[in-house]
Amino acid sequence: MKKVLPILFIAILNICIFGQTSSTVLDLSNYGVSIEPDKRLITVLATLEAAGIETTLSEQGEEFRKTLQKDLAEVSPDLRVKLKIFVNQYAKRFAQKYRVNLANQESNETIRKETLDDFDKFFAKYTSGNLTAEEKKLYSKKYDSFINQIKSPFISMAYSLSPAPMLAEPERSLDLPDDLLEVLDYSVLVREFYASNGMAAKIDSYYKKNQEMGDEMRPAAREMVRSMLDYLHTRPELTFREKIKVETKKGKKNLTTYEIRERERVFKIVPEILASKGTINFLNIKDNYYAIIPPKTDLSSSEVRRGFLQFVLDPLVLKSSTEIAVHQKEIIKLLDKRRESGFPVTPDPFLAVSRSLVAAVDAREKQFRKEQIATAQARRIIPLQDNDKDKQKVVAELEKVKQAFNDEAILQLSESYEKGAVLAFYFAEQLRGIEDSGFDIAGSLNDWIISLKPIEETERLSQYTAEKKRAVAQREKERIIFVEETNLVENPLTAKLLAVDKLTEAKKFDEAEKQLKQLLNENIENPIESARIYYALGRAASRSAEGLKDLDEVNKRLLKAKVYYENVLNTATPKTDPGLISSTYFALGRIYEYSGQTEYAIKIYDAALRFGDIEGGAYKEAFEAKNSLIQKKPQ
Repeated sequence: MKKVLPILFIAILNICIFGQTSSTVLDLSNYGVSIEPDKRLITVLATLEAAGIETTLSEQGEEFRKTLQKDLAEVSPDLRVKLKIFVNQYAKRFAQKYRVNLANQESNETIRKETLDDFDKFFAKYTSGNLTAEEKKLYSKKYDSFINQIKSPFISMAYSLSPAPMLAEPERSLDLPDDLLEVLDYSVLVREFYASNGMAAKIDSYYKKNQEMGDEMRPAAREMVRSMLDYLHTRPELTFREKIKVETKKGKKNLTTYEIRERERVFKIVPEILASKGTINFLNIKDNYYAIIPPKTDLSSSEVRRGFLQFVLDPLVLKSSTEIAVHQKEIIKLLDKRRESGFPVTPDPFLAVSRSLVAAVDAREKQFRKEQIATAQARRIIPLQDNDKDKQKVVAELEKVKQAFNDEAILQLSESYEKGAVLAFYFAEQLRGIEDSGFDIAGSLNDWIISLKPIEETERLSQYTAEKKRAVAQREKERIIFVEETNLVENPLTAKLLAVDKLTEAKKFDEAEKQLKQLLNENIENPIESARIYYALGRAASRSAEGLKDLDEVNKRLLKAKVYYENVLNTATPKTDPGLISSTYFALGRIYEYSGQTEYAIKIYDAALRFGDIEGGAYKEAFEAKNSLIQKKPQ
């Protein structure tokens, strides 16, 4: 039998208290979430490519574009001309509105003229298809957003069509948005494109490629859903009940009755390889919520997360519509003030409440998680200090870090407030009061609305000048550090660690440990570099246990590895590579799994998962390891 290793770092579990994690694999369908491509969207985006409307794609997307262009060469030239004419005509109409916005953004007449001339030059070349490869790179940085805005109504149109192969457009009505109505006739060309020789089969193959991309996103989607619902302590409402007036005739009399009808609510993550790089299109069509995402999207920190929050929170806000109506006039005054400041905000007070709640949850949940991690790290480090003075230094550092988290949250709330989420600060304060209580937000929201005093939200932006200033400075500092690090030709320590890694791979463990300890002595004052060395020591120690038959020796080496991995966490600072910390938690989870402490291993794998699928991390490995343990547990 395997011997159980001593538990020397119970404090590690403090980082795993992010909510009551289920002991079964989360089934997205139970929460109204699905991940699947859409042939309507694939077809429409392919037609836009045929029409020459190209945005910057991800690396996978650019590679796929080469295949697509070969396939499009087989499309009728006449059809391609019709597609291009229709899209260019719409683009010209839209360009006039875009130019007006550009002009309004610049008060200096000379700069305004230069800006408009540059745009006109770009647009003329773009619509004629005469941009060189170098010009495409140059203009993509400036005008990708413009091209994305051109694509937006066509994407909405795709979701108004019936499923392939019919792709029938809806009946025209006042309920349809103006921008959708403006491009609805394009559906005729979409059907012609889909029905052209061999294109339906090609669309099927594109669908499968997007489906594979969606399968890769599934683990991250599960963690995003789990994290948000753990924070809110609620479940999404998957049906909407509506009272419908029904008129019937009985003899000469008209009878009026009412029926209760239920509609299904769904949140669909739509993987799309032709989606613009870094751009997420979010659509809300009645009870259907769509998040259209490009490859490699980080679901934990993207607009997908906010879209899911909207899906969860919209029906809760709707239930409080009567209470919101009481404050309607005051909320409209807040919105009018934002509009007077030059921000194009919604005039709808109910929508403003919903968006404010989403913005508040988004900002507070991030802050809450970060503070949990920082506090857990401090609790682990404080007992290791030799005297009260050093312990107080750790406490002071923790408070400093928490202040930075709070500053960033305030800046995020301010940005949302400016865009029309005028109650974001109010809801953030309410959330702060129930985060640790476990109360379902659905049971609290109505009371929050009743207690609301919109007039007190008028001066929110001026209340936090110092916090916003610090947060902006920190963002700029982090941006500069990132640029410096990404431009670094070679880190000397990296080269040395790579050399030692070769010794580890060659199973020369004693020599590897000797060189790593020497490197540790040289870098002991640098916590970032020390963490990397401790990780390498842990890896070498754990690798040295592989293949040994003496269980006492195996446990001895794994215990040494565990101590090294603990030191990675003990020396970690806010600047430590999160990928390294993620990998460290995974490695520790492996050790506990080996020792038979399944529950601890699962919780430590959860700690690795909380960092998301980041570069250098162990998200996928931790997810698979956790699921494997869960499946082995007796039911």
